[in-house]
Amino acid sequence: MTFKTLMIASATALTLVAGSAQADGSLGLDRVDAVLERAQAFGFTHIEEIEAKGRDAIEVEGWLDDEWYADARLSLNSDDVLREERKRLVTSAWGMSADDVRQAFAAAGAEGMTEFESLQINEAGYIEIEGRGQDGRELEITTRQGQDGVTGVERD
Repeated sequence: MTFKTLMIASATALTLVAGSAQADGSLGLDRVDAVLERAQAFGFTHIEEIEAKGRDAIEVEGWLDDEWYADARLSLNSDDVLREERKRLVTSAWGMSADDVRQAFAAAGAEGMTEFESLQINEAGYIEIEGRGQDGRELEITTRQGQDGVTGVERD
């Protein structure tokens, strides 16, 4: 094998590995309703974070009620709970409702995001969504809970 052929084969293999790793940690925005249905079926009432864990699983952190906080990895293809941790906390529930999540993803979609990797909210109500556009470029969208539109966009 010549050096040039070896280099081309190596570059191709790296591209395939990077592409499959990228695809494994994201979900299409068209799956948002399935994600929210699964989170609500588990019992989440207030969501602080959603992270794609491959094409068929998500990790959700948030509140089940005013006392119980949970971090759960949920299958999107079944009712399976892949991992679960619950804590009883003295602070009150806060985070996003399902409508807040839909509104944030709609704003991200309007900016060209087609796949998301994670969504999280801070206590001030700022929501950050990381994902990718149709061209595969990374996007980071910032919006605010209860507001239409975005407050910031970063494209890599």
